[in-house]
Amino acid sequence: MQNLTIEVDFDRFLPEHTCDGEDLSPRIRVRGSDAPYLAVILDDPDAPRGTFTHWLAWNIPATGEIPGGIPPGPRISHPVSAVQGKNDFGRTGYGGPCPPKGASHRFFIRVWSVGRELDLSPGADRWHLEDALAAAATGYGETMAVYDRRKAFAARPRT
Repeated sequence: MQNLTIEVDFDRFLPEHTCDGEDLSPRIRVRGSDAPYLAVILDDPDAPRGTFTHWLAWNIPATGEIPGGIPPGPRISHPVSAVQGKNDFGRTGYGGPCPPKGASHRFFIRVWSVGRELDLSPGADRWHLEDALAAAATGYGETMAVYDRRKAFAARPRT
């Protein structure tokens, strides 16, 4: 399996990517893939009741980047073509970091390169996606960023 290099523009999620802001998916840069498709899972292993899945998407063309701001919905055609699964909020598409106030959590952005389109229904859950990836993935990489809701509302100095 190829090692992919995964990068985002931050080490700490910006509020625009979280429940405290616009809840927009981040831009994800992917290097090292020679497969035609990508799949992504964003999860929080520090959630109080165990790992919480925030985003599932697959059949994303491997162009070196997954653009930010992918809208919710089962099948997306803009800004990129993708199929999205159901997250642990019970919604289809991206649901940004939203740890309990006063808690700092780690969020892993996991990306697979895939040699063919995955035959999964829109709205599929994480377990079905992981089963499909076990049979079709050709590469893997991850990155991690944190989010702490205490810092999201810090007062700005007056000027």
